Amino acid sequence: MWTVTVDQEGSRRVGDRVELLLADLRRDSPLVGAAPGAVVLPFDRTVGDEVQAVLGDPDLVVAVALHLIRIGGWSVGIGAGTVDGPLPATSRAGSGTAFIHARAAVEAAKSRLRGVPLAVRGPRADLAAEAEGVLTLLGSVVARRTADGWSVVDRLSGAGAAGARQQDVAAELGISQQAVSARLRAALWSEELAARPAAARLLRLAGADDDDGGSEDEGADA
Repeated sequence: MWTVTVDQEGSRRVGDRVELLLADLRRDSPLVGAAPGAVVLPFDRTVGDEVQAVLGDPDLVVAVALHLIRIGGWSVGIGAGTVDGPLPATSRAGSGTAFIHARAAVEAAKSRLRGVPLAVRGPRADLAAEAEGVLTLLGSVVARRTADGWSVVDRLSGAGAAGARQQDVAAELGISQQAVSARLRAALWSEELAARPAAARLLRLAGADDDDGGSEDEGADA
């Protein structure tokens, strides 16, 4: 499993934004419509201006982390490992190696003076570092994406299984299909989609040593 610990940046300057973040996560984040079991313990305030959740799907961990980077103003720590049972009612009452690694990760993320404030820790430190590298690169893409880029990415990614076509997006935005294609290229949307599975796989492998006899080649999640 994966514990995601998120700490607000500059709370003394901008005030406590935790309730606004929790509302956003419930309403507009990849958590909406998540598959059964993907959210083990939902995001909740832990202490001060920090929130935390336990997730059971590495693809969802990637999507949520990038959503948080897009919002901005939050340091994101991802801990791979185990969660002690029985599960508590809230994540702030949880324990296990995933929580320990998430605490170390968010502290590392907060210590960064530049770049993407995200870190990954797990029992496989080498693979956690690789997951962090891929996620940081993806986060850089997301953080630099322009409003024009998001205008097409949001419409295409929000279409789900129905699959919006570029010509439909062009008609909705009142621009040419060529302009839609140009915005997607500049937004590096195809590159992001191609790299997300690698980040998710590395997150899974980063916690492999905490599995009960699991191996790197098994398809089961941590």
